[in-house]
Amino acid sequence: MTSNEHRQIRSVEDEVRACAIRAEQSCASLHKATDAAIDTALRAMAERLRAARDILTTANEEDLAAAVSAGMSPALQDRLRLTGPRLESMAAELRTLADVAHEPRDQVLEERADGLTLLERRRPVGVIGANFEARPNVTLDIASQFLKSRNAGVLRTGSAALRSSRALVDQVIAPALGEAGLDRDAIQLIPSEDRSAAYSLVSLPQLIPLVILRGSGDSTRDLGRHAARHGVRTLAHADGGGVLYVHPAADDKVVHQLITDSLDRLGVCNRLNLLLIDQCVYDERLPGILEALDRLGVTASLPPHTHPRGYEWSLDSNRAATVTVDAVDGPLHAARIANEETSGLAAAIATEDPAAAAQFIDAYTGSGVFWNSTTRLLDGFKLLRLPETGINIDRVPGPRGPVSFRDLYLRQYMIVPSGRLTS
Repeated sequence: MTSNEHRQIRSVEDEVRACAIRAEQSCASLHKATDAAIDTALRAMAERLRAARDILTTANEEDLAAAVSAGMSPALQDRLRLTGPRLESMAAELRTLADVAHEPRDQVLEERADGLTLLERRRPVGVIGANFEARPNVTLDIASQFLKSRNAGVLRTGSAALRSSRALVDQVIAPALGEAGLDRDAIQLIPSEDRSAAYSLVSLPQLIPLVILRGSGDSTRDLGRHAARHGVRTLAHADGGGVLYVHPAADDKVVHQLITDSLDRLGVCNRLNLLLIDQCVYDERLPGILEALDRLGVTASLPPHTHPRGYEWSLDSNRAATVTVDAVDGPLHAARIANEETSGLAAAIATEDPAAAAQFIDAYTGSGVFWNSTTRLLDGFKLLRLPETGINIDRVPGPRGPVSFRDLYLRQYMIVPSGRLTS
């Protein structure tokens, strides 16, 4: 490493630490805030999305122009784009979140015979970090979830979305916090485009003990390993790809509609990635399925495959419009492939046979399982009516699937004399 490179890394580390310190200093403002103040800030964000629309779209157009020049694939450009309807959808989600009841701070677990009461108290983490891909809407999704749970945040996005995210923080998030009487510094966006900022973000356990990781598999897994070496906990969303198993008792119309619904966007993690057809009906069903894919402009990768069966096409800039197709021997075989050869994000079965559906559902161990419905539903807003910070697919206890504000608390046990608790 040259001396210039070393100085650059040190400069980025200092930027990240400065963001973390500013966020930490804002925590008291969030912890003391009333529920009404939090929800006022969320509604103000929704209003500012409309008021700042021209500024936001200009910043986004600059990001898109740079992305096109850099050769970004159409599927990834779609994730980067902020359209009028998307801004309206983002505003609607903020208003919905503002209307959701806050979780109670204390829950009584037991009135004990010794005159004491056992309670569980929910406490904010403090400062939470987030590293995410080039999707400007995620900036607002994550910031809103941190705010609703009274956590400050330090955000780091890919360079492709940095102008758009900066505009969202400067024109929407910070002013809305100020209007609600909250500290404008509660949500920080790391200004550096340097990749080393992501590694700095997961290296500050005393300031940022938890980091949300979203992005492509290899880079996110590497960040997770780096975080573990520094004692930072992570909620990681590294891999995706939905699975659809077509059972012999599936209705053709349902199958074709599921394919259509599962491929409405190619650059998202919960799209259809692997389509498994029961061997008994493979030759019979395949032509109709290929026609359905062709109508959508999607190519089928048929056996024998030259790639892993669970290869995630949404991350392939040249071949995102692809679905892997293969034959399987029944629901248990389909579930085993989904468990062992894919990310474990989500899998669906198409069938009119309840017994087959039960077999598949019981055997699949991923974070979401669906019967005659699309894996695209594994999404915070579609599934829980809440924005998400990401979708956690870890196979350990803790928040799994779409992670919302309800998952961003610490649990504290508390014993008090019965009848003496004060809020």
